[in-house]
Amino acid sequence: MERLSAFILAAGLGERLRPITDHIPKPLLPILGKPIIESVAERFDQLGPEKICINMHHKWEQIKEWAENSRYVSKIRLFHEQERLGTGGAFWNAERYLKGSHFISHNADIISDIDLSLLVSTHLSSGNIATLAIHDLERFNNVWIDSKAQLKHIGNKGNLSGLCKMAFTGIAVYSPEFLKYLPDGESSVVDAWLKAVEDGRTVGTIDYTGCKWTDIGTPDAYAEAVFEALQNDGEALYLGETPSCDHLDLAANAVIEKGACIEGAARIGRSIILPGAVIKDNSDISNSIEGPGFSVQLKKALVEQGLFHHLKGAEQAEITETGAGGSDRRYYRVRTEIDSRVLMKCSEADMEFSRHITLTRFLKRYGIPVPELFEEDATHKEALFEDLGDMTLYSWLKCNRRPEEIEEIYNGIMDIAASLHTEASAHMNECLCISERAFDIEHFRWETDYFIERFIKGLLNITIQDEKRLKADIDSLAAHAASFSKTIVHRDFQSQNIMMHNSRPRLIDYQGIRLGPPAYDIASMLWDPYHRLDDDIRERLIDHYVGQRKAAENAFDEQDFTGSLLPCRLQRHMQALGAYGFLSAVKGKLYFRKHIPQALDYLKEEVNTVKDIYPHLHALVRQL
Repeated sequence: MERLSAFILAAGLGERLRPITDHIPKPLLPILGKPIIESVAERFDQLGPEKICINMHHKWEQIKEWAENSRYVSKIRLFHEQERLGTGGAFWNAERYLKGSHFISHNADIISDIDLSLLVSTHLSSGNIATLAIHDLERFNNVWIDSKAQLKHIGNKGNLSGLCKMAFTGIAVYSPEFLKYLPDGESSVVDAWLKAVEDGRTVGTIDYTGCKWTDIGTPDAYAEAVFEALQNDGEALYLGETPSCDHLDLAANAVIEKGACIEGAARIGRSIILPGAVIKDNSDISNSIEGPGFSVQLKKALVEQGLFHHLKGAEQAEITETGAGGSDRRYYRVRTEIDSRVLMKCSEADMEFSRHITLTRFLKRYGIPVPELFEEDATHKEALFEDLGDMTLYSWLKCNRRPEEIEEIYNGIMDIAASLHTEASAHMNECLCISERAFDIEHFRWETDYFIERFIKGLLNITIQDEKRLKADIDSLAAHAASFSKTIVHRDFQSQNIMMHNSRPRLIDYQGIRLGPPAYDIASMLWDPYHRLDDDIRERLIDHYVGQRKAAENAFDEQDFTGSLLPCRLQRHMQALGAYGFLSAVKGKLYFRKHIPQALDYLKEEVNTVKDIYPHLHALVRQL
């Protein structure tokens, strides 16, 4: 096997990022707690290089400190350039380490999902002296290649007949003999490419057009990369440390890196708070990057007005996209001088729009705290709702919360559940779209089939040996779960669907409401994979819920409810795992995979208590 080394070009000044880079060198800019250079080193390490060379110049002491504390310290070789040597000079300066192997180079300010293994293997099998990763990006295009994807010219001027113009990604692989085309001292690697071509050597390329690629060259580009990473992680905010949030109002895309200081009450939204930043009491931070002694304003991520058909006064509104999750629906915050509202935009294929509108009005009528509905346009499937902010219970719990504070909020959520299961359920006949749907045996079977097809077979690729006997267990469980008394249930009653508005819980995403055992909602919330509650708190919350039910209805059957908890928990966790398999493997929302371990832990705990009743289900889950 060919030997391989790696080189990270990290000596840039980051001039377009000033004043940020007056304090932090560009390679060390954090993206959700991880410096950019560390992400590059991480990707290199998967290739198994013998050495990872890094050149450095601006704020080099900080890069050296990072390297010495890095997990890759044994492989890293540092080259301090007192005077910058350029991209070619950087390789020349490290020749003693590079001359014995092929080497891959990567700019330290580039984030991409380019397949580095393919780039290396193609280079090694091609006979190229260099192989460049390129893509079609108009504003950067200046690399001219022929029909064989070989480099012929560099430059923006002219139109070279028969050649195609592309852009260099900042990532390439080189053969050791490439080094002979580098002069002593400062030089550009581009000149060496052209010298090699003039000498009859082949500089090949691979087209990665369509791959994700970001050049962290400006504050807005850096912020875009951070917010995209947050979205890709399925999160609304990032807290590098777990602060007390008693006096913090955090909105979507609030990123607070470790080492930042929040001195008191503050509102923070769509902003990055860097290490060393000090946020004063009563600050209102929006659309900015905050650092030690500086603040950089960002461009607002506005949405085209033409997206919306019915919205009155849209031409005077500031519209930004908000929200994340498993749904294909899109949500937009619409700010005017008067107020802020949220516009829900559904696709033409969304069959739940009218149901959502009907349920909103019904639930509001009977005191369930759902967002106010202001306008709807059934033709275009758009609706304008009250803005409840961006803080879900899931995000709220990321802060350092006192156990009694958590319990108080969950008591309020149990109150919502009890009201849904009593007051609203007493009037269910007023809403035909509820009574026509039920958690019957067929629906419970669908949930477990979903678990088998999307999680066991689809995601884990497990072949079930005795599917007939497993099906008998699952059918028996479905019949048992369907046998309990039914009320209106939310069906997806979990922390991502509770908004914390003015420090009180509000319910969203209720279009899946149906008739079912109320324990299904309680199981969903109190055994939520997104946040594991302490067992003692959970028991007290169940007692609180039971007390609310008893107070509201004389006919409440506590024994029926208690007996339904375990089968509903089994059903719910299989449904959740099926959803995580589908959303990650089919819809490409990989961030749902991080919730699988907790859901699986719950399921394993539960099947252990019923292993004699459902032995084949127990055997399947035990091996996962």
